[in-house]
Amino acid sequence: MGAAADDRAAGEFLAGIHVGDICGGTVVEVTRSQGVVVALDGFSARPLGVVRPADVSWRWKTAVAVQVGRRITAEVVAVDLDERRVRLAMTATENPELWAFLTSLHPGEILSGTVAAIERFGVFVALDDGPDHPVFPGVGFITIPELSWRHIDAVSDIVRVGQRVTCEFLQFDDWNGEARLSLRAMQPDPFAVFAEGVTVGQTLHGQVTKVVPFGVFVRVADGIEGLVHLRELAGEPVEAAEGIHQVGDELTVVVTEIDRERRRLALSPAR
Repeated sequence: MGAAADDRAAGEFLAGIHVGDICGGTVVEVTRSQGVVVALDGFSARPLGVVRPADVSWRWKTAVAVQVGRRITAEVVAVDLDERRVRLAMTATENPELWAFLTSLHPGEILSGTVAAIERFGVFVALDDGPDHPVFPGVGFITIPELSWRHIDAVSDIVRVGQRVTCEFLQFDDWNGEARLSLRAMQPDPFAVFAEGVTVGQTLHGQVTKVVPFGVFVRVADGIEGLVHLRELAGEPVEAAEGIHQVGDELTVVVTEIDRERRRLALSPAR
């Protein structure tokens, strides 16, 4: 079969494959970058299936989970007719109940569960309606920034193991097989509330909370801090803010910019 005919045959074969189908095949190559290359049953001219490293297993590394010559079954997650490729997920057939649960979720959906474990990088949540995870304490996961709108010194200030939580579903993390959640989404954004009540040019009173090389941060409301840039602090050029203000100083400032999208507040000392 020539290259053109082979390509046409591959296109015709792939036209009959759809997302969600379960396909079988034989592993012909395992690479660190591309993942697992699979010769699909029913088409022997060349391998058409690819399993990305993240889609091989949530339990094992790629090299441990699969070897050349192994027979596999996997779910079709994408069909690329232009590239003549089928993207497969072995995770779907390895953990069908968990895969089905995660793929059924929609961004913005509200989920409830119990805090199962607290780590330095986030919080695991055992979801009420979710299955067990093959590796982690819970199928739900909240990263540190999604715990609260405000800066927190310790996760234990917000949640504790065994606590009931209700969160918003953000996305399916197919690398770890997790439902990424947001606890802060269940509360009003204090910056948005603050921004509704102030205008550019308004004078506010606050306290310096942090001194950095490029300026000082001033708390002007509960949980709301704005930056007074170094160039605004003195009437003449200076190299650092440390000699001008210290943490705890009281300042009267003027609002110069309110960036709602990036949640940033720019301030200038009141003259």
